[in-house]
Amino acid sequence: MATTGISSLDHAPQVFAEWLNELCFDLEWEKPRAYMLLHETLHAVRDYLTPDEAADLAAQLPVLVRGVFYDGWQPSKTPVKPRNKTDLLARIEARFQKDPLEDPERAVSAVFDLLRRHVSWGEFEQVKNAMRKPIQELWD
Repeated sequence: MATTGISSLDHAPQVFAEWLNELCFDLEWEKPRAYMLLHETLHAVRDYLTPDEAADLAAQLPVLVRGVFYDGWQPSKTPVKPRNKTDLLARIEARFQKDPLEDPERAVSAVFDLLRRHVSWGEFEQVKNAMRKPIQELWD
């Protein structure tokens, strides 16, 4: 495999695979399903934050995870309204219509736990506190 000589780029696929493997392990899921959950949850979180808060979180994400986070983003349309727990879960569940989530709260909490393990505690708390109280319960 050709390398760029830029560590963050050369190791990006491996780092992304590690994140995905952790999520697969936590939920006992296959990679395609775990990726879909990671993708949808990151987009929901991103769209619930102000553009500045979203950029702060993205700065701590690995290159490929950051790419997933920013994919299709329209900062002028964020934060979305309404931003309650029911809407967050419904948005994520909508992607799983063919194979519904058994426990949407557990699934979303697993992504939040993945973020907790990989971003600084301060950033994790800042993003968590930017959410409404019922959503914050999913972060614990």
